[in-house]
Formats: sequence, structure tokens, C-alpha cells
Amino acid sequence: MTDQVTLTIDDKQIVVSENTLVVDAAKKAGIDVSVFCYHPKLKPAGMCRMCLVEIGRPMRDRSTGELILEAGGSPKVQFGPKLETACTVCVAEGMVVRTNTEKVQRARKDVLEFLLTTHPLDCPVCDKGGECPLQDLTMVYGSGESRFLFSEKTGREKHLPLGDLIYLDRERCIRCGRCVRFQSEIVDDPVIHFTHRGHDLEIFTCSEPGFDSYFSGNTTDICPVGALTTTDFRFGARAWEMRSSASICPHCPVGCNITVNTRREATANGNFVIKRVMPRQNEWVNEIFICDKGRFAYHYVGSRERLTRPLVRKNGKLTPVSWKQALNVVTEKFRRAGAGLHTLVGGHLTNEDLYNLSALTDALGGVKVLCSFMAGGDLVAQVGVGQNTNLAELGRGDAILVVASDLEEEAPLWWLRVKQAAERGATLLVANPRPTKTERYTSHTIRYEYGAEAKTVQSLTGAKNPAARDFAKARNAVVFYGSEGTDLAASENLARACANLLIKTNHIGRPNNGLIGVWSSPNEQGAWDFGFRPISGLAAKLQTASAVYIVGADPVGDNPSLAESLCKSGFFVVQDLFLTETAELADVVLPAQSFAEREGTYTSGERRVQRFYPALPPLGDTKADYTIAALLGRKLDVKLPGDSASQVMLHIAEQVAGYNGLDYLKLAEVVEQWPLMERIKPYYGGTSYENRQGLGVQLVPSAQRGAEIHPHEIVETSGGRGEHKGFLAVPVTRLYDQGRLVMPSLVLRPRIPEPLLLLHPSDATRLSVRDDLEVCVSLNEVTVNLRARIDDTVPLGVVLVPRSQGLPIFEPMYIEIKPKEVITS
Repeated sequence: MTDQVTLTIDDKQIVVSENTLVVDAAKKAGIDVSVFCYHPKLKPAGMCRMCLVEIGRPMRDRSTGELILEAGGSPKVQFGPKLETACTVCVAEGMVVRTNTEKVQRARKDVLEFLLTTHPLDCPVCDKGGECPLQDLTMVYGSGESRFLFSEKTGREKHLPLGDLIYLDRERCIRCGRCVRFQSEIVDDPVIHFTHRGHDLEIFTCSEPGFDSYFSGNTTDICPVGALTTTDFRFGARAWEMRSSASICPHCPVGCNITVNTRREATANGNFVIKRVMPRQNEWVNEIFICDKGRFAYHYVGSRERLTRPLVRKNGKLTPVSWKQALNVVTEKFRRAGAGLHTLVGGHLTNEDLYNLSALTDALGGVKVLCSFMAGGDLVAQVGVGQNTNLAELGRGDAILVVASDLEEEAPLWWLRVKQAAERGATLLVANPRPTKTERYTSHTIRYEYGAEAKTVQSLTGAKNPAARDFAKARNAVVFYGSEGTDLAASENLARACANLLIKTNHIGRPNNGLIGVWSSPNEQGAWDFGFRPISGLAAKLQTASAVYIVGADPVGDNPSLAESLCKSGFFVVQDLFLTETAELADVVLPAQSFAEREGTYTSGERRVQRFYPALPPLGDTKADYTIAALLGRKLDVKLPGDSASQVMLHIAEQVAGYNGLDYLKLAEVVEQWPLMERIKPYYGGTSYENRQGLGVQLVPSAQRGAEIHPHEIVETSGGRGEHKGFLAVPVTRLYDQGRLVMPSLVLRPRIPEPLLLLHPSDATRLSVRDDLEVCVSLNEVTVNLRARIDDTVPLGVVLVPRSQGLPIFEPMYIEIKPKEVITS
């Protein structure tokens, strides 16, 4: 535990930790010290000099080291002849700080005057207007006139693109270095730098494509002026014109807290539209950052391709009908189906949706299916990370294992927090058949062949190698397991092996210990908690179903071979946002609301239940998924809550294990967080939003509730690839894909790769395949064109195929490769 020191700031005595910077000590005491270059998440730089303050220190006798006392017995304080930067000086016992003297105010006035000598003074048209620290501080401390000539300002080309997502206005830049330091220090993507010197100093991008980072948008939040702006928001709106709604990112299992800014638009016939998505502070989840997918992939909400009315197939064609007509058709078929009903759900549904769908299916005696290629959610409920877990607390003496997952691509904010834990001294073990960016920070890198995931984790139990010893002796240990290279059976084995490792090393049942699943969707863990399970042999089961109810999933889009099976089922309904490949074949299509048009909750991979709020009015005649399920239940004599999401949560709290005691008021509770984020004073932490709407509640796993947990049996497999002809095609996750939720974002389009097949240079040479050569691929009677990309990180004998790119490779399978010819499976 760090020692505490007592100091005085502006006649206010405060007690803080000894390593606290003066600027932070003042903030904690409610005293604002003006800053530009300083940011509480970055290392001190002392570049802008805006934080100059007077600092006095107790005087000591040079010969004895004893304090020199005043006549009254208090320590005699001596102030230095010059002002000091509050962002680079740590507090000390007895220190006295003055932040608002005439000398300090004069210094701030001088700093601002010099900054404005090169600033264009274009506040009326600047995107940062209304949330600009330079503008605000100039109003407080700036001079009413300047000693410099406006005509001598340096003019530069406006709006220089640093890449597809970020624009730079070089005239507005005040050279604080926040953006450069963020990319280098926080996310380890040093793709922007300073070039030239003096007045010619400017930012440039050194990557191809430009500003090649998954976190580039965060630089626009921490930029204290309007120098950096995003492509889709530039000139879009002013801060005071927009409404703000608290929400949760719907793209991955991290559960990042976000704020959705909306405004009425003439181009949208006077309707409200989303103008931008911003981070919302939650230091237990995403701190004050979000990835660029979470920031820019919201455009699907307003897509013209959204479903707005129910559709019923008549004479072979889907035809718009009323809700009453559509529900009558569905309930008649579902009543006849009874136990023959199969309900298939996706991981983007909320807990409220899943509860009503689960209850409806159970009442009819049907089968509940999760459309997923990953198993183990039941094990996470048993040995998941304990309540009050915070990855930011992991450091020296702790251990983290990441297996079968490329965290940066699958869950970028988890990657960021794992990286930070390793930098604080945590032992990081990364097990994967190929290199990933996470390995930059690893203490132990473990290679295995695809198919040997479970065996590899098992080898860490009781083994005497350094990696196993470091994990076993760790004070706290967390395991992230993914699904790269696994089918459903292999995924189940991997989850069991990870759970067993945690059980045998006694890393369960308490905070900062346990299992985390790197799911592909925001609420797959919630689906497991409500009784939905992925199943093998889905095609055969669907052919025997009397009725199929598909909600928030596109099984045909993921696996085209399921189309025939669905068409052979007695009747099937699709409930979704878009007319997906599955919906195009359905007998009835029901239009659902997006996350932005309703309220609800998600359960993150860390089992934190978080609430989000509506930001837009419902589109057309759409309804929330839980409401549609309740309407069907009413017609089928199944009583379900459907008037509000909060009403459904009350039922969940009463009937679903682990969710006891939850309600929307509890989920809306907040506590003070550090750093302090204030929208009215954005110069300290940036323009990320403070959290006033709820930090969520982390569920208690069975192990923490005192349940007896035993190791799980692992089904023996051959381990590794075994003897097979051809290449093993492994689907891998990329952050930007061709999924329905990403493609409508025009600003992300340039970053979405075309369908690719990646292979090792030696394999390419052996096959006479050149880089960027187009090949024809035929798998399961589906033919597509692919470009071959040579990548030396791909294991020999393996080809990697990104998911969600319209390819029929949904799980590992063996293929033969012939250049410029049809590839047969």
C-alpha cells in the first residue's frame, strides 16, 4: 500500500497517495488546474505549460535535515522563483500549492496568447465548438486582444485526411501530443508522429493504410481542440444541438459503455438520426475508450434496408401484412407444432428478449437453440470471474492466459486491458497456433496445432514447466478462451480444460479470478444463462422440426447448407432487422427494433449485466423482440411480460438463477470514478461522457456463492490435425467483416477486406500460387471467388479464412487447393 501525504492546495488541506501528481491531487480536491497536453490516462509530458502553478516546499536545515519552523511552530515554506508544471510534479508531505494567484493567471494568459498566434480562430465553423477546452479556457484566462498580427498566421491546407476515418486540420493543432502519445503509449499503434520543428511542427501518418489503428477515434475525444475530427461527424452537428442517450455497444462481448448522440435531420424528413457514438466512462469495463468498430458501425440502425412491416409468404412471395394477420398465422402454426417447435436465437438479443423466448418455447415443450460455434457458457456461470472483478487491478503477481483467441480482432478493449495488465507486471500466457498482436506482451508463448487446444491447456495442470508454475503460483489468474480452430465439440473440450485449470490451481470463487468466454456477440453469455445451447447436427434436427422460430440470427448466411433443411421443416419464422438470407426463405418475417430504438440489458463476457436506453423512436412498425414474443404468448395462452423491458427484468430476477435481486434501478446505480470526467470541463479528460446512467452489476458465479465445483470430464480426441488430405481451412475473426451490422457503414467500407484466403509462403510456392492471385473456391456445392494472400504467420498446411465474408467455411474443414481451378472440399 502506498504511503499517504498531506498537502495544502489553495488553502485546502488534502490527503492523497505519495505518487500522485499535483494536477490530479487538485482535481480530487475539487480544484481545477487548466491543462492541454496532460491527460490522466497518459504519462506526463509537460509540453503546453498551461498547468503552471506556484509550489512551496517545507524548508529543512541542510546540516541536520530537520524542518525549519515558523514562530508559531508550523513548517516554514519556501516557494521557488519560477512557476512549475503541475502535471510533472508529484506531491510531497507539507507541500503548499497555489493554483490561482495573479502570477499564475498571468502565465496562463501568456500561454494562451502564444497558442492563439497560430490558431485560425474559426470557432463558428469548428466541429469542437461547444466542447472545446481551448475555447473555454480562452474565455476564462485569455486576453481580449493580441499583440500579434492576424495576417501573419500560418495558412495550411485544410482537412488533411490521416486515413479513411480521421481528418487533420493542421492550423488548429496546438502540438500537445495527446494523440501521438495515446497511439504509442496506450494502444501500441505508433502510426502517427510529429514531423518538422517550431511553427512547422505537424502530425503525419506513417502507416499504410493511413492511421491504421482500431482505436483511432479516441484521439478525437482527447484532442483538446478541433484538429482531429472523424469522417462521419465532421460538419455534422454542434454539441448543444444533440440529445445524448446512454447505451451499450452491440458488437462484441466486452460490453463497452457508449453514448449515442442524436439530432433531427431535414434529410431524414425531420426524424431523429444518430450523429455519432461516443465512449461513456466505466472503469470496470472500457475505461473511457471504445474501438473504431463500436464508434463507426452504427449506420445499420438507419439503413434503408431495415424491415419495417411484417411479411407473410403468399403465392411464393413475401407480402406486407398487418401485425394481427402475421401473428395469427404464426400462432396457428406454433400451436400445432407444440413440442416440435425449435427456437433459434442469436447473441445480439437482450436478456429480456431471451427470457420471453425461453419461456414461450418451454411452455410449448420446444427446443431452445443458440446459433453459435462456441461452447462453455454454462462453465462460465460456474467458474467465471468473481463479482467485483476489475482487470485494471491485475498486475505483478497475477497471471492471464489467452487461448484460441486473437483478442485484438475479437474484443479490442479486452486486448487493451490485458496489454495494460502485462505492462503492470502480470504474467501473460498466450496459446495459439499462430502469432497474434497479444504476443508482444507475453511472458510465455505456447504453440500448438489446430485441434490440440484442450490438450495444450491440460498440459498446464500439474506440469513443471515455467509457464505452468507461473500460472499455478499466481495470486490471481484469469483465462480468456476463444474459438479459433474449434468446432463445437472441440470448443466444449477447451472450455472444460480451461475450467479444470482454474479449479485445480484454486483460481475460482473470488474477484479477479476465473473464466471469460470470448464470444462473437454481445450477449451469447446471456443466451447460455437463459437455457439456449448450440447443438451439433443442426441440419438434421431442423428437417424434423414442425416449426422453427429464428430470432436475431442468420443461420443460412453463416452456413448455406442449412437452407435445404429449413425449407424441409414444417414452417419457419424469422424475426430480424433485415431481410437476411435466412429471412428470404421464411414463411413469415417479423420486423424487430434495433438496440437504439428500445431499452434492455446485455450480459457481457465478464457476466456484467448492463442496461441501455432508447436513443431513437421505433422505426416504422417495428417492435422489440420481447414484445413480439409476449404477443405470441398471449395468443398461445402463455402469459409473458411485454409492456416494458423493466417489467421483464423483474420476472428474470425472480426466476433465473444468478440474476436474483436485479432490477433497472440497481443497474442504474453509479459511483464516483477516477479520472473524473466532466462534460462542462472537457479539458481534463476529453469529451468522453461521464457515467450517470449505470455501471451495471456483475453476477456472482456458482463458485463464489459457495457451490461445490468439480473438474469436468474431457472427451478424448486425436489432438492435432491427424491424417487428412489437403489443407485445413480455419475460419478466423476479423474486427471489420462483411456482416449485416458493419456493411451499412460507408466510412468503414475501405477497411473491410474482400474475401481472402491466407496461406504460408512455402505452401504458396508448392502450389504455384502468387500473392493476390484470384482462385475459384467450391465448397459444399457453393462456388465463390477468392484472392490468395501470402502470410508467413499462417501455419504450414493451414489456410485462414476470415469469417462473415459470405464464405461457406463456418468451422474448420479440409479442402484441396488448385490455383485457377475449382477447389473441392
